[in-house]
Amino acid sequence: MEYAAKITGTGSAFPQKRVSNTDISQKLAQSGIETSDSWIRERTGIAERRMSTPGNSEEHNSSLGLAAALNALKMAGKTPLDIDQIIYATCTPDTIIPSTACWLQHKLGAVKAWGMDLNAACSGFIYGLSIADQFIRTGQVKTCLVIGAEVLSSIINWEDRSSCILFGDGAGAAIVERTQETSAHRILSTHLLSDGNLWEMLHVPAGGSAQPVTPEMILQNLNKIHMNGREIFKVAVRTLSSFAVKALKKNQMTVDMLDWFVPHQANIRIIEAVAKRLNLPMEKVLVNVDRYGNTSSATVPSMLDEAVRDGRIQKGQTVLLDAFGAGLTYGAVLMRW
Repeated sequence: MEYAAKITGTGSAFPQKRVSNTDISQKLAQSGIETSDSWIRERTGIAERRMSTPGNSEEHNSSLGLAAALNALKMAGKTPLDIDQIIYATCTPDTIIPSTACWLQHKLGAVKAWGMDLNAACSGFIYGLSIADQFIRTGQVKTCLVIGAEVLSSIINWEDRSSCILFGDGAGAAIVERTQETSAHRILSTHLLSDGNLWEMLHVPAGGSAQPVTPEMILQNLNKIHMNGREIFKVAVRTLSSFAVKALKKNQMTVDMLDWFVPHQANIRIIEAVAKRLNLPMEKVLVNVDRYGNTSSATVPSMLDEAVRDGRIQKGQTVLLDAFGAGLTYGAVLMRW
């Protein structure tokens, strides 16, 4: 028997602390860096974001992932014992060893599951869904928990105005289950690509085995995010558009057949530019970057969860997920809800 995969439950979670643009402006002013609420809104569309409180174990990456997972399990009508596989997408893990997937398994009590971390930065959840889809299609897994979660506040470079205004913390989760290959409600196709030649556009120089962190590197912020925003903007618009078209062509569909487009929530200007390229009305584009900022691998699943819970996404509708991230990485998933 051939199988397909479908999402049966979604969940999301965010830290309690809201950080407004005014809060950011005041923090940067202490270092002599000038910015303002209007400057940030105009360039990014962001009004506020959530940030974990350092030292608060309830807002560790795996804790946010746990809350999102529990919400997704409840929607799907499943328990932790039903989970066969945990795919945890993050570039800000709790620890290097063990994996955040193992921390989550421990907290969740999913003792029958095996888990792994996946680092594709902002494309992580899309990559995770693709992997879950393949394991389910081959019959090796029946129920998978896919999570995208980040505590990006831990690696923000507060001396770089162009990047520090963008990021927030959060988590999103999905329960992916086996269904019949002919089911009307399933993941239709997944599409992935990476380009390591563009690594310098967004990276954290120190912290891995190539450059272990030293006091000198910390003083230079080499353990924080370094980004070329102008170039990333160009690449993001081009790749998000091309991957949307690729997914639609694979399924012999056109843009007007889409009910909802769920892009990576990096910047409202990128999202608007992509919609314009696709000739897709913004009324079909799901956006929450104004309230949460860029939460990397958590943006797509948390936006998906919000739209499912408030009733915008309805059964039978066609939904396209689309993301790009550091690496650079790209990915899209087309599904019928």
